[in-house]
Amino acid sequence: MRLISILFAVLFSTLSFSQSDEKATTILKKVAKQYKTYKGVSIQFSLTMENAQEDIKESSKGKAWVKGNNYKVNLMGVETFFDGTTKWSYIKDAEEVNITTPDPDDKNTFNPSKLFTEYEEGYKVRYIKEVFQNNRALHQIDLFPINVKGSEFNRIRIFVDKDKNQIYKIIRFGKDGNDYTITLSSIKKETALPDSLFKFEASKYPDVEVIDLRD
Repeated sequence: MRLISILFAVLFSTLSFSQSDEKATTILKKVAKQYKTYKGVSIQFSLTMENAQEDIKESSKGKAWVKGNNYKVNLMGVETFFDGTTKWSYIKDAEEVNITTPDPDDKNTFNPSKLFTEYEEGYKVRYIKEVFQNNRALHQIDLFPINVKGSEFNRIRIFVDKDKNQIYKIIRFGKDGNDYTITLSSIKKETALPDSLFKFEASKYPDVEVIDLRD
């Protein structure tokens, strides 16, 4: 979810970095501006975790829907719903749903409208180069944590499709050797995502155990 948080932060937030180069910031702001005109968006993506030293590579496909502060994410057997206040995490195999009220001030809280504020002062942003992958011309932009000791990763790499002005891939390079990659296979503008999409309807899951973790 952490890497997904970064993805939506880039898509839906206006970026402002205190230590960054103008070209990188201009590109990311242009991407964010385009998506912020959408009433909603649905995204199909793949998530890959790779550890070269341990010879591990695992991939999963997922889908996400976002409208304002509301979102739904299907990934690795978990459906996560958020209606702007309440979060439901439905674990299919366990036949249970956990209900929480995320703290909006918690940096680990997934909130598309606020996520990138934590990166405004804590990261350097650099335009690296233009590259070609899968017949795409891409801008490669790297984010470096200023407080390296306090970060779980060394850098975040963002690839922006030059022609479509869209995020194509994000890679987080972890200090523990685990590198996480999100690759977007489809980004679709949505005009009529219903509010009910972002709520867990208990009546539709009669056999599910409900675990309410709210205070």
